[in-house]
Amino acid sequence: MSGEPGGGPGVYHERQRLELCAVHALNNVLQERRFTQEAADEICKRLAPDARLNPHRSVLGTGNYDVNVIMAALQSLDFAAIWWDKRRPLEQLALSRVHGFIVNVPSNVSLGFVSLPVRRKHWIAVRQVGGTYYNLDSKLKAPACVGGEEELRCGGQSGGGGNRGWGGALGWVRG
Repeated sequence: MSGEPGGGPGVYHERQRLELCAVHALNNVLQERRFTQEAADEICKRLAPDARLNPHRSVLGTGNYDVNVIMAALQSLDFAAIWWDKRRPLEQLALSRVHGFIVNVPSNVSLGFVSLPVRRKHWIAVRQVGGTYYNLDSKLKAPACVGGEEELRCGGQSGGGGNRGWGGALGWVRG
């Protein structure tokens, strides 16, 4: 498995460009470049073929894809996407059957070095590589080590329990 681009040895990690976090999350969770902006736009067209303004992406053409695009992309690779509601305890999650997570989290908006008082939704990937879980958020300079199963179940935060850190997640399993 290539560590390119930007992930170091053995961990693939794409960095954020435009509003393509869904595309980056897909590729990061798959650990290879399988999807492009053009591929995601094609999925949008299939999902809403007669729509003048496609409801599954930004009207500006910069990305900002919704969950339907992510689910269709995973299904095209014979994966089944499964919602995990953050109100459910992570102890109920059968991690041995889950290949990775794509999580929608609130994210600060910034213009250059200026942080704006606005928060938007942002897709991140979490995946186990070599026995360790990594936060593969495309806004990070490099993958962030979450740790093992116990740390993942704590929401990527040391100490405490529950599902504080990840919010609602979309897990995926081979269909």
